[in-house]
Parts: sequence; C-alpha cells; structure tokens
Amino acid sequence: MEKSISLTIDGQVVTVAPGTTLRAACEQAQHPVPTLCWHENLTPANACRACVVELKGSRTLVASCSRVAEDGMEVLTASERVQNARQVVAELLLSTSDATLAPSLQELAQISGADPNRFAGGATWAQPMRDDNNLYVRDLSKCILCYRCVEACGDDAQNTFAIAVAGRGFDAHIDAGFGRELPESDCVFCGNCVAVCPTGALIGKKEYELRQEGQWDESQITTTETVCSYCGVGCDLQLHVLDNQIVKVTSPADHPVTHGMLCVKGRYGYAFAQSEDE
Repeated sequence: MEKSISLTIDGQVVTVAPGTTLRAACEQAQHPVPTLCWHENLTPANACRACVVELKGSRTLVASCSRVAEDGMEVLTASERVQNARQVVAELLLSTSDATLAPSLQELAQISGADPNRFAGGATWAQPMRDDNNLYVRDLSKCILCYRCVEACGDDAQNTFAIAVAGRGFDAHIDAGFGRELPESDCVFCGNCVAVCPTGALIGKKEYELRQEGQWDESQITTTETVCSYCGVGCDLQLHVLDNQIVKVTSPADHPVTHGMLCVKGRYGYAFAQSEDE
C-alpha cells in the first residue's frame, strides 16, 4: 500500500494519495482554485495560469493543475500574490477576447476583482467568424488559446492531430497546418474540440444559428439520456431538446466508455431521429 501524502493548504493539513495534483488536493480540502484550460479528461496544458497557487520555497507561482503534491508542502490558494496574478490573467484575456460565452472566464474575473477595462483599447483577437462546414462554426475572437481543442484532437481523445497552435506571441493561433482551411485538413469533424471549448469559440452550427436568431434558451432545454445506435461500443448520449427538436448532442465526461468524447455520427448524426416517415 502506497504511503499517503500530507501537505498544508491555507493552514489546513490535507492527506491525499500519491500522484494527486495540487488542484485536486485543494478541491479535496474545499479550497477550490479557478481553472480555464484544465479539463478532467485532458492532459494539463499549463496555458492559462488561472489555477496558480503559492508554494512555500518556490520562486514562482506554480500551476496547480499539473504540479503533483509532495509531502510537507505548504500551499496558499488566495494570497495577495496569487490574487494579483489571477486578476491580471483575467484582465488581459478580457482585453483581447469576447467572453460573452465564457462562464469560467467571467467567474474568474468576478472572484479576482478584475477590471475588464484596465487594458481596453489595445489589440484584440477580433476576426470574422468562420463558417466553412455544416457541423460547427469557429469564432476565434472568443479563443483564449487554452489548448483544450488541440489536446482533444491529439493523444487525449481523437488522435487525428488536425490542429495545433501556430505562431508566437500575439500571432499565436489555432491552425490546421500550412494555412489550410478546416475542410481541407485532416479533421474528421468529430466535434470533440467543440465539446471541450470553454469559451464558445467553437460551437455547434445549430446552436449558433439559434443564438443568432435569439431562440436559444437554456432554461427551456431538456436533456434525455440514451445510447448511440450506430455501433456496438455503447456510447452514452445526452440529447439536448428545445421545442421538441434535438439541438445538440453531448456525452457525460464521467462516462466510462466515452469520457465525454464522441465520433461524428454520435455527435452530429441525429437528424434521422426527427424525420417523419412519409
């Protein structure tokens, strides 16, 4: 039996299993830290720095989503240094990105006391929305480069590697390679990138159209669970229904088969369920 790890989080002694990250340890201690790029089924990208905590003896703040807990650590989750870092992260992202569909970024701004106008007036990621396929649209003015879509397209789920982060600094962007448009790339349109996007930069075509028409109403959407009928794998589906019409399909992140990921048929092949026999 492996020896447990004991550390102190905001003055509270916490015991966790070996291999537990500081983020998970903080959550166990009921001192949760905010996250943007972290996803429970993806490899931590250490991109957003929203989850940083102060570790005694460390010169810099550490990303709690990837730093593994060690015996005797002393961690502060809400020190002045941590709060200031989170505030600046939120303010910088709000100055460049459209956060209207980014609840986690809005929450980070709220809890950190960020001023959305502090860095306003500079360059932004504003750009035309890209509508080049029948399944989802890309509004990269909402992108915060969290790397979630890249991770889901790569080793963590789809293993297609159709997209990556290209460029450096303010020119960094999600790219399909060699300047290709998405339909010309290796993309198989599984939509797993859409499923993990935290900001609405990637959004299903049906949802986008309903939002544009002012008809998307979360309070009126019901969810029905079923099993995908396309093959024998047994993927659990959640059908999001509005006005008796399926408008989106997802899968639970904690499902043992899908882990929230689906193929193109499971996620987008639902029109047959709404067709009427003539």
